[in-house]
Amino acid sequence: MAVTPTPTTDRRRDDDARGQVQQLLEDDPADLFENAPCGYLSTLPDGTIIKVNRTLCSWIGQSAEEVLRVRLRDLLSVGGQVFHDTHLTPLLRMQGAVREVALDVVRADGSLLPCLVNAVEVQGPDGEPVLVRVTLFEATARRRYERETLAARRAAEASEARSRTLQQFTSELATAVTTADAAGVVVHRSRRAVQAAGAALWLLGTAPGPGEEPAVELAAAEGMTPELLHQLSGAAPGRVLPVLGAGVRTVPVGDALRAAWPELAAAAEKAGCTDLVVVPVIADGDHLGAMVLARGRVDESALISLSEPGEHHALSEADADLLATLGRQAGQALERARLHEETARQAERSTFLLDAARLLARATGVTETVERLAEMVVPRLADMCLLDLVLEHGMSRVVARHGDPTRQQHVEELRAWAPPFRDLPAPARAALEEGRTRWFPSLPDEWLAEVVRDPAELAAVRALDLSSVISVPLVAEGRSLGVMTLSADRRRAPFTAADVELAEQLALQVSLMMAKAQRFELEARTSHTLQATLLPPPPPGVPGVSVAVRYLAATHGVEIGGDFYDVAPLPGDHVAIAVGDVVGHDITAAATMGQLRSVYRALLVEGPAPTAVIDRLQASWPLLGLQRMATALFATLDLPTGVLHIASAGHPPPLLVADGRAEFLPVVPSRMLGAPPAPAVEWTGVLPRGATLVLFTDGLVESRTSDLDAGLARLQAAADRRVTTDPEELCDRLLGDLAGTHRADDIALLALTRDP
Repeated sequence: MAVTPTPTTDRRRDDDARGQVQQLLEDDPADLFENAPCGYLSTLPDGTIIKVNRTLCSWIGQSAEEVLRVRLRDLLSVGGQVFHDTHLTPLLRMQGAVREVALDVVRADGSLLPCLVNAVEVQGPDGEPVLVRVTLFEATARRRYERETLAARRAAEASEARSRTLQQFTSELATAVTTADAAGVVVHRSRRAVQAAGAALWLLGTAPGPGEEPAVELAAAEGMTPELLHQLSGAAPGRVLPVLGAGVRTVPVGDALRAAWPELAAAAEKAGCTDLVVVPVIADGDHLGAMVLARGRVDESALISLSEPGEHHALSEADADLLATLGRQAGQALERARLHEETARQAERSTFLLDAARLLARATGVTETVERLAEMVVPRLADMCLLDLVLEHGMSRVVARHGDPTRQQHVEELRAWAPPFRDLPAPARAALEEGRTRWFPSLPDEWLAEVVRDPAELAAVRALDLSSVISVPLVAEGRSLGVMTLSADRRRAPFTAADVELAEQLALQVSLMMAKAQRFELEARTSHTLQATLLPPPPPGVPGVSVAVRYLAATHGVEIGGDFYDVAPLPGDHVAIAVGDVVGHDITAAATMGQLRSVYRALLVEGPAPTAVIDRLQASWPLLGLQRMATALFATLDLPTGVLHIASAGHPPPLLVADGRAEFLPVVPSRMLGAPPAPAVEWTGVLPRGATLVLFTDGLVESRTSDLDAGLARLQAAADRRVTTDPEELCDRLLGDLAGTHRADDIALLALTRDP
């Protein structure tokens, strides 16, 4: 049943509520003290507690009787007691009050209760302290909040520090040009990022073969002991790929490491390391290497250390992420540096090939050229260069050069185990037999001991400290010409695939040069042999006359042209004399000259007069098929009487030297041989005893700077100055005066002196 409120009822209800409030306000203040939401206590000036409320007793789990007569400092933690004695009490004496001092109160169960303490000193009329009233507020939530705030602040500071580290890391890497520069930055900055005791970076090399694990090479180190570096390098073989695939990982220096790698664990403990952190270095998903950070023990000389000596410190997730990022940034920078270095090396290789091409283009002989080429190869491309060539009498080592003069003696020692004394060494022999390049990126000592044939040879090879070898066969026009072997010692990086390509290109150029040079030498030998058969033979001895001849080829071109001379004894105490000049200075002119001499000798069988010789040659020229025109002077001499018959086919007149003077005989020339025929005109006279008849070709008197008449005048003047009855002396003097060091044409000279 609902009751409807009335004004009287409402008024009665309000009066009851006011009465309850008044009753509460009039309650004993002692109840408020005991049950306040904070702890109250009063102490004497010496800190002895003389009054405490129920709230504080419930907080610390002790009764009032247990707390009374105990000093306040005895309720505090050790740190709180120190702060009470050194800060709170002196401040209270000086200021009369302290506000919100954070102290930890020890509960009955030994746990700590964080509190904020306020204290007021009550003084007597004389100003001396009488009582200290203390209020304690429970601060667990506030302490938690402050710790969370501090942790957040520290996390923000750590994040900012990591950002600065990453910024400095990328900034310094951006200025690194070479792989060595980039590796140095990676090691230094990564070490500082996690305050490691030491750091080292290993990079992957070239795999020895398909499916095999690549070799590792130490690129940079900082703060690592040599022994620890040695043990880390020795632990790499066979474990590189699994380690790189595991990501950033921390390896404590403990029982597990001692069981797996006792020497490494011992070296790490000796260096003061507690952990080894492995960081893969990655670029675009490809592993380039790994960085190892050695984290050391806390400095035990510090005044206060919160860490136990030798304690293992787990790597935080944030630091692990930072190191993983540094590993990726390092991979990108190292890849850029490698690309820059490879571009520079490619430019060097192109320059080297260009220089080699220029050298080989100027090649005049195989031996000289390959010697000069070896000077280019060592040390620009390799530390040692060997060239074994197929020569006329078999294989022979023509080049054996090392870039280090102190090691050249070992290269010379190896000649005793090389062609022509022994077979080729294993790399060169394999390249030659298989007809392809053989590349040995590394040379394990076990392999050397297996393939080297003699202990003394093995000692010389080991003394060279070789690390890599390339052997390339030399092949041109389907012929095997030899093999080129390039070697690098351990002071140079092992050969790469790009070096192999460069060696093959160089070998191709050398092969083409050798084929060209050998072809040239064969042609030269053939030409020399042919020309030697075409040269006029020495004149025969003829009773009653002395004959001297000279033949000088032009200073350029083939060694013989179209000039010739001839002296032939005839029946009836006669001698035939001839001098001729086929147009041109080449093999065709020489061949034409040889044919002309042969036909002339054939005509002498019948003993024709000089004019008859010219007429018959003119008539038979088309039948002979001779390709060039020629000038010639033919003469016969009756030895007993000295009667001389001369006819000229467009040739300069002969010179007569007699009675101390020289003059040209008035021989009228007819047309050149090969021109339309015309009757020859014969000159007849007598060659006095003691006189000399000089026959010559136009190379002796022609000059580009003057005409033929001037040249003839110089010849006559020279003969006037060099009067002698010795034809040999006369020839030498005339050539000395008229033939220079540079001759545009051949010179044939014949001097015949009739005995007195």
